[in-house]
Amino acid sequence: MRYELADYEWSVIKPMLPNKPRGVPRVNDRRVLNGIFWVLRSGAPWRDLPEAFGPYTTCYNRFVRWRRAGVWNGIIDALAAAHDAAVQMIDTSIVRVHQHGACIARNQRQAMGRSRGGLTSKIHALVDRNGLPVRLALSPGEAHDNRLAGKLLSRLKSGSMLLADRGYDADWIRELAMKKGAWANIPPKSNRSDPICFSRARGPRLLRGACHRARVRATRWLAMTAGPSIRR
Repeated sequence: MRYELADYEWSVIKPMLPNKPRGVPRVNDRRVLNGIFWVLRSGAPWRDLPEAFGPYTTCYNRFVRWRRAGVWNGIIDALAAAHDAAVQMIDTSIVRVHQHGACIARNQRQAMGRSRGGLTSKIHALVDRNGLPVRLALSPGEAHDNRLAGKLLSRLKSGSMLLADRGYDADWIRELAMKKGAWANIPPKSNRSDPICFSRARGPRLLRGACHRARVRATRWLAMTAGPSIRR
């Protein structure tokens, strides 16, 4: 069935899951994970989960319980630690707030803001050259693109090439990259007076492809986690 974990993927994730040796034996973790991923990737309601994955209530309850326990963040952190540091790209993406979650009075910690598109959240993503997330963060939708750039780039590795669009053309971002031994390959804004070294051959196409893949992955991460804090 589509969206199921491959054997090698399961072998990586299995050791990161909570282990409860006592009590009633837990429902098969791999089957439950496959059910959770099926919902996240298909966008279907939990009640439409195919019977092959077991009761939808089991998958939903496990999903919520592991989110509260920080299991999903731990998995993402561990997988992101093995990223390709040669090229890193930073960008943002706007996500519309679902109508059922649009009550700001009860969701003040969920990084929602009002912009031209209504209630929105903004995903700030630092990814490697393959579009795999390295660090992710949330902010209200009206926030500037580079608002969380300092935190996302705080662990930028020496020798990396940082790609971004003109929204990140700021002296402090270039200085931060330089201090960490990286090269900020960012196109200059039209009103910049001093010349900037920028390579068109190594930037735009790679950035566009990776950002599209990162948007898909980050949107799924947004469904799995909550709050405006940085996910390492």
